[in-house]
Amino acid sequence: PIRQPMKQFAPAVLAIVAGLGIGAPELSAQRQTVEALPSFKSALDLVTIQASVRDRRGRPIGGLTAADFDVLDNGHQTPVVSLSFDRDAPVSLAVLVDMSGSMRLGEKVDMARHAFDSVLAQLQEGRDEVAVFTFDSALHERRGFTTDLRQAGDALDEFEPFGTTSLYDAAAATARRLSDRSATHKAIVVLTDGLDTTSRLSAREVSDLASAIDVPVYVVATIPSVDQRALLQSTARATAASATADLRDLADWTGGQFSFASTTVETLAAVTQVIVELRQQYVLSIEAGAAAEWRKLDVRVRRPAALVRARSGYFGG
Repeated sequence: PIRQPMKQFAPAVLAIVAGLGIGAPELSAQRQTVEALPSFKSALDLVTIQASVRDRRGRPIGGLTAADFDVLDNGHQTPVVSLSFDRDAPVSLAVLVDMSGSMRLGEKVDMARHAFDSVLAQLQEGRDEVAVFTFDSALHERRGFTTDLRQAGDALDEFEPFGTTSLYDAAAATARRLSDRSATHKAIVVLTDGLDTTSRLSAREVSDLASAIDVPVYVVATIPSVDQRALLQSTARATAASATADLRDLADWTGGQFSFASTTVETLAAVTQVIVELRQQYVLSIEAGAAAEWRKLDVRVRRPAALVRARSGYFGG
């Protein structure tokens, strides 16, 4: 662990990892050779897709080849140009932490700090990279992208919640920062109480941006159970009334995931699952459509009961 407070939660993290089915034999079989299929042009404009594949019990499905995947681009099947699966490939994470006034309530700040410690504890020094951002009505860079994890360890030491929440705007700006990173697996991890009050961008606009540059957004809402129910009710009413989207849609459309966490252990479990999932993703490439338009993607696997989570589309042209 990078920071001292994580020591007391080490047994919980180990239990979480064990529960996710990550054993020593599996970790030793880390890499599958990149499978490249014949090109149809001398040069291709490629779209990269990070895809998580699990069975109905939530267990990752390994050993897939390009022939196991069907990728529909605007409803039409398109060939998979390349496919790779490498658990040793670098990870690039942007951790985005809510520092608005609503985070003052209860133990939200402490839970966010513990979740951040858990993220750092699972990354590989010198190989994986992390950047730390906080947001209220604006985005604040606490630490730029670095593979020196110790340098990032104290990024939240002077964490003082204040102001309004512009979560969607912050997610959009962070996605732009990730767009030029070279790591195989990239993602935004958002630690928030789930309440957005002042963003100028809608969830759909942000998910379009994030999906266009292949950045899955994982949202961990660290709020007490009673607040969970209130949030679910309020977002359902708001979504029905305005035909807009909420944070769950933002996560789904980008190929990420939304989860609630009411305790420190639940928070650690949610964050641990994010890192484990990133390392088990397949990375596919397809030829991009030539038309300058938003193109819908549907990624499927030819296996019974296989569930795929991937980006919802991209901009062609």
